Amino acid sequence: MRIAVLVYEGFDELDAVGPFEVLRNAAAAGAEAEVSLVTLRAGGQVTGSHGLLITPQATLETGGFDLVVVPGGGWNDRAPAGAYAEAQSGEIPTAIRRLHADGATVAAVCTGAMLVSAAGLLRGRPATTHRGARDDLGVAGAELVDARVVDDGDLLTCGGVTSGLDLALWIVEREWGAGLADGIAAEMEHHRRGPVWRAPAPR
Repeated sequence: MRIAVLVYEGFDELDAVGPFEVLRNAAAAGAEAEVSLVTLRAGGQVTGSHGLLITPQATLETGGFDLVVVPGGGWNDRAPAGAYAEAQSGEIPTAIRRLHADGATVAAVCTGAMLVSAAGLLRGRPATTHRGARDDLGVAGAELVDARVVDDGDLLTCGGVTSGLDLALWIVEREWGAGLADGIAAEMEHHRRGPVWRAPAPR
């Protein structure tokens, strides 16, 4: 499984780095996963909302990703760099829409859900986000679910910031089993939190 963890100017660092570490730990423990930090296009370092500099390892233009993790950051305060600015620009939502159309599962952390919403993917779909953006997500047409992690098959979302750890651990459990996910959580000394809302299987 090829996994892209997206970074962009003004992204919230923990939204990206938390899931990145969980998924890299899964790969190190034997999961068939290749996990990379990626940006929209080549261009050097990316600066997070708290000043952390990241050097991406690939670009979304590379394509061929099975899973794309989309962090938030900068939505609730309408920061000049961050998810709000990227939603206004439209470039990242367009890339997300294209990747999803090509078969990628999209997992949004925190207000990364607003970028997925801007891509037109969450209208009429169950989803959640940071509590400060829930109204915005509802207005945009998502069906709000009161859960820490929402799994609607090809689209996953979670609450704010630290919820990204539980989202990533749920992805590990979904793809490679609860034993691996629980082992990673124990190694990271993270107490998994829920609930995880999962779409019912089609009859």
